[in-house]
Formats: sequence, structure tokens, C-alpha cells
Amino acid sequence: MPLLVTGARQIGKTHSILAFGKKEYRNVVNINFELNKSFRDVFEQNLEPRRIIREISALSGETVFPHETLLFFDEIQACPAALNSLKYFFEQTPDYHIIAAGSLLGVALHREGFSFPVGKVMQMRMYPLDFEEFLLAFEQYEAINLIRECFTGNTPCFSHDKWLEYYRLYLQTGGMPQVVQHYLEHKDFIFVRALQQNIITNYISDMGKYSTPALTSKTIATFQSIPSQLAKENHKFQFKIIKSGARAKDYQESLDWLFNSDIVRKCTLVSTGHFPLSAFANPAFYKVYLSDVGLLSAQYQIPEAAYLSNFAAFDNIKGSLAENYVMNALISSGHEPYYWESEGKAEVDFVIQDQSGAVVPIEVKSSENVKAKSLKVYGERYKPEIVYRISAKNFGFENGIKSVPLYAVFCI
Repeated sequence: MPLLVTGARQIGKTHSILAFGKKEYRNVVNINFELNKSFRDVFEQNLEPRRIIREISALSGETVFPHETLLFFDEIQACPAALNSLKYFFEQTPDYHIIAAGSLLGVALHREGFSFPVGKVMQMRMYPLDFEEFLLAFEQYEAINLIRECFTGNTPCFSHDKWLEYYRLYLQTGGMPQVVQHYLEHKDFIFVRALQQNIITNYISDMGKYSTPALTSKTIATFQSIPSQLAKENHKFQFKIIKSGARAKDYQESLDWLFNSDIVRKCTLVSTGHFPLSAFANPAFYKVYLSDVGLLSAQYQIPEAAYLSNFAAFDNIKGSLAENYVMNALISSGHEPYYWESEGKAEVDFVIQDQSGAVVPIEVKSSENVKAKSLKVYGERYKPEIVYRISAKNFGFENGIKSVPLYAVFCI
């Protein structure tokens, strides 16, 4: 099957696919539908794969070899006919290898008249670097093995403080490859922030695509409200934070645009701690997080010094950053996080299902203060097999609670 890679802009889809193609194939034919209208015209005549191959070869000046050439259809959302053609490539010419990618594909697919080749493509979602990949970028290979061993054995990590420093660094840079690469080369936080602000600006520019001017302004306002949503004591998404008197029916479409573009992620409320969680989800209540914690730091305009000191005014925001970081880490590890609440008196930050189907509650603390009344309420009610408490404390296991340092969430 053709492979379709989705994900937010600037997370490295194009770079990764081209690097893979150059390593594994005789040649790569790279077609960007946003940049070259001639390639879009090729697909307008009909969707017969062998004709398309001949015309692509002529336009690109590259021979397309069965099994030996990687055809890369980049920004495929700009050419709906090319997306539809993947069905015929799969059915009629499976000897041609195709990878397609699109940053706003999720948004485009929700437009009227945009069809998708269901069952004819493999799909893969790509994310910013998680913390494990961040350590790989710093060539801390043994650190990953050490952290995993401590996680499995519930044994304290002797270099605990060092990895907490890396965690605090990750909160600042996030996982956008260009940002991490620049920090590795220059250690310049002023330019790191400039790169992050540029990504945010590009996201905002994208919000005008595939939408009306009225929807665009609402989408921008919804996006810009997320730091305030997470800074509240109750992180539940509230439309009134966007604008006084705002209601769901006025802004839901804007929020959906952000979900579909992979810029933000949703964590839905579950009413119980029973399996399967999806059966007890309440879609009317949810929390919203940015897909990259570094971009959240940039929106908060937190100075570098705040991460390195006991800056008291930073305490409230640290909790928001930690929770956003954990949400992204769980998703990158293949989980679908929910959160649990009991009559407004107790709330557990995240609840997931593990591979065995067990429902696992997760409490997040940004410091070593780990008092958690909500976790106790949840435990007494549902008697979970395992409970995770994520904090700045070292590994350990006590009173049925597994202590996981903030830098080790990727182990879950």
C-alpha cells in the first residue's frame, strides 16, 4: 500500500521521508503539489497510474523504476486528485512505491467533496521529538538504557538531577527538529525563541487556508487562548476564555480546525475508571494541549533564567508545562489519554489503558511535592492494579504508587 504520513507543519516529515528514500532506494522523485502546479495538472486528466508515471517522469526528468524508485507526493492536500489516485496505484500498480505527506491534510479531508481512499493506504502519524528522541539528539544513548532499567526495577537513578536538567531544557526547546538542532549547534536561547515564534506565526498563517475569513479570526483567537486555558486552576477547556460570552456553537468549528491540523490535542473526560475507557468518555468536557511544549513555553514568554531558579511566579506555569509535556509523551508512546473527575471534588490528570487492558491513573506534579488527594479517592473507588505518580522525585514504589520522574514518562 502507499504510505500516508500526517502531522503538524515543521516536525520533519519531508526531511525524514527524503532521508529514508535516499538511503533505501535507487532514486527519489519528489513532487511538491503546493510549489508546482504542473504536477497537479497531471492528475486532472484521469487517474490511470501508468499514464501518471510517464508524465511524472517527463516533468521531473527522472526515471521511475518499479520497486527501486520512491515516489514522494509532498503536500498532497493541495491536489485532491493525487490523494484519490493512491487507490488506483494500490489496485493496479503495487510495484510502484509511494509515500505521501500533508501538513493540513486533516483539515482538507473535512472539506466538502474531498474524498479519501479508505482501505487503500497505510497511515502513519508523525510527532515532534519526544524526550527519548531529545536525548538521542544529544547522543545520550546510555542514559535511555539507564532510565528504562530504573523504571522497570523501581530503583533510584544516581544521575537523577542531571536528567531533570535535561527535562527543564526540553520544556524550553520542545521537540521541533529545527529548534533542537539550533540549540545543539549554538546554545542560543534568544534565537530558539525566534524560531519558535516563527513556527507559531506560520501556524497562524495556515489558519486562513481552507476556511472563511470569519472562521480564520475565530481559529486564531481559539489558538491564542490555550496558554490561558492551561494556566487556570481547572484546566478544562472553556469557550468563555476565548471571548466573554463565547459559546461552543460559535467556536467549535475553530477548535476542530486546530485538532485536524495536529496543532493541538484533546484529552476527554471519563466518568469512571473502568475498561474500556472509550465507552465512558464524555465528549462535552475536555482539556486542550499544544502538540509541542516548547511552543507553549514560547507563548508564555518564559525567560531562560526562570527554568534555572526558584522563581516563585513561575510555579503555577510549571504545572501547566508539565501536564502538557506528559500529555504529548503519552500520545507519542501510543496511548490515548483521558482524565477523570468526581463531582468536581477530585480529578486525576490522566487515565490510560495499558497493553493488557488495565486502566491506569496518572497524577502529574511539577515538583517534589507529591500530595495527591484525588489519586487517593480514585484508588479507593476503583482499586487499580498500578498507579503512576509523575514528579521531580526519583524512581520508587511505595503504598501501591509507582514514582516516575518527569524525564522518564517515555517509559510508560
